Amino acid sequence: MQHQMIRTVLAEDGALLREGLAALLDRFGFQVVAAVGDAEALMAAVAEHDPDLVVTDIRMPPGFSDEGLRATVRLRQERPDLRVVALSQFVETSYASDLLDSGGGVGVGYLLKDRIGDVQEFIAILHRVAAGETVVDPQVVRKLLKRSSTPLATLSNREREVLGLIAEGYSNAGIAETLVISEAAVNKHVGNIFTKLGFTPGDDRNRRVLATLTYLRDGAQPNRP
Repeated sequence: MQHQMIRTVLAEDGALLREGLAALLDRFGFQVVAAVGDAEALMAAVAEHDPDLVVTDIRMPPGFSDEGLRATVRLRQERPDLRVVALSQFVETSYASDLLDSGGGVGVGYLLKDRIGDVQEFIAILHRVAAGETVVDPQVVRKLLKRSSTPLATLSNREREVLGLIAEGYSNAGIAETLVISEAAVNKHVGNIFTKLGFTPGDDRNRRVLATLTYLRDGAQPNRP
């Protein structure tokens, strides 16, 4: 997708920033088919233009809370293949997990607006998301992890072993071989880990990453090099 025009709908309530972003995207080969100022107009523009990518602010009229974020979640429910990048001045966690789990957890980005200051990095991230990758700002990840009310202490010894191997990058089959247990047992342990850590059902890769970050943040370290 990087070698063709990426049809983009841009949603940002600030007129100057919206115009600046539209000009920036045009400069780097994105075709901005619509630039709108609120969540309702965003929904209408996507229905009208059927874009490849949506780039939207999170706080928009009328409430200036999380209208843009809620709109992207609805759009992804209707069109799981739609690539979306949500931008925010602050970390909004209310619908963040729903957004990251939507569309099978692929082709989604959640960035703080500070990232726009590095134009090359921002454009590279848009291309990555348009190609199907998931890119989450590290500050967003940290905020989401802090929301987890269930500590690692709730895991059984076997679940901690399994989580340690997840942190090392082992697949479920690899964990089963290492611990000499069935893959079905591993699947059950992994499901229990996600549940206890408070990660909602969605793309397994995202939950494995979040589980790994939780494991490392709480002071545990992988056992093997």
